[in-house]
Amino acid sequence: MNTTTDYDLIIIGGGMVGACLAISLAKQTLRIALIEAGSLHKATPPGYDDRAIALSFGSRRIFDGMGLWPRIASQTTSIQRIHISDQGRFGFTRLDAAQEKVDALGYVVTAQQLGTVLMQQLQQCDNLTLMSPARLIDLKLGNDHATAVIAHDPDNNTESLTSKLIIAADGSHSHVRNLLDIHTHTHDYGQTAIIANITPEKSHRHIAYERFTRNGPLALLPMPDNRCSLVWTRAPEDAQRLLQVSDEDFLAELQSCFGKRLGHFIKVGKRHSYPLQLIQAQEQIRPRLALIGNAAHTLHPIAGQGFNLGLRDVAALAQNIVDAFHEREDIGALSMLEIYAQWRERDHRQVICFTNTLVHTFSNRFPPLVLARNLGLVATDIVPPLKHLLARHSMGTVGKLPRLARGLPL
Repeated sequence: MNTTTDYDLIIIGGGMVGACLAISLAKQTLRIALIEAGSLHKATPPGYDDRAIALSFGSRRIFDGMGLWPRIASQTTSIQRIHISDQGRFGFTRLDAAQEKVDALGYVVTAQQLGTVLMQQLQQCDNLTLMSPARLIDLKLGNDHATAVIAHDPDNNTESLTSKLIIAADGSHSHVRNLLDIHTHTHDYGQTAIIANITPEKSHRHIAYERFTRNGPLALLPMPDNRCSLVWTRAPEDAQRLLQVSDEDFLAELQSCFGKRLGHFIKVGKRHSYPLQLIQAQEQIRPRLALIGNAAHTLHPIAGQGFNLGLRDVAALAQNIVDAFHEREDIGALSMLEIYAQWRERDHRQVICFTNTLVHTFSNRFPPLVLARNLGLVATDIVPPLKHLLARHSMGTVGKLPRLARGLPL
């Protein structure tokens, strides 16, 4: 390829997925620009209400391969066991890190802490140009290069940047998708997630809980200081009611759904909510373009796989880019990007299918199906191969793994 461009790749979106891609390519001789509409992450003092992110064991490996895990590890709470149950029924399944011969099934870190580590690392990337706050206002994909028109805030000055490859990492409501008229398949679950941090009376003992209730799934993740991160799925009108009731009434209703496995719930922080949808881009790639993270797929939070799936996108795409670059191939050519898309297709399909199956199976009250799902939970708990398969899916260690996902540097 003879065309000279300003950059080898431009990443649109400086959130965690976009930042991770830039960091994963930091040791290459690639010229990279990262465009972020908002101000880049600024460290603030930790607080009770810091939002939690679940990292799978596979995500730990990716951060290991990127050289970041030692800085992240000290700020995480490990998940040693996962307890899955159906409210008022006999079925349950327990996953255990010791049985899987791993240090932990996963980890919980706050978005604040992880964001601080990523932003500090971005500042050390010599091959990276950070543009923030800056907005993408136009995008053209040509035969041998792409052109992105950027407006720099607050003066609103614009400039045109050329690149061999554009990466859309700009979230569920991707502006890149809109500019290029990339359609999505959207499924509204008719549910709302309530997010809050709570403190139970008893120690969480590094156990994560997934409890399927009559009103929707309820997840509790272990956090520092014996806090738990709550994701509680309810009908939209019910969620609105629960956002408005007193802390005491909220905890009482939560208690009635979860039970007293952790004793009484004694504190709840600020409550937030968001509607739940499955959003899938109908095109993951075009010549000069690749979509990653929530720009490509936004999931129901029932299995905590959203960020982890996006991080696996990063691991696969980074390897694809590096291999092509070292072979002096065109990193933005469709033939190169098809390798990435085909690699990721199975993982996307399996995770989305698994998530949808959980949502629909455990929200159905048809008695034969209720019996079948509880028998399935019991069978999974007592049949080692089934339990191991579920654990591997939960840990994100199935399928063909790129180098980063095996803990190896690029």
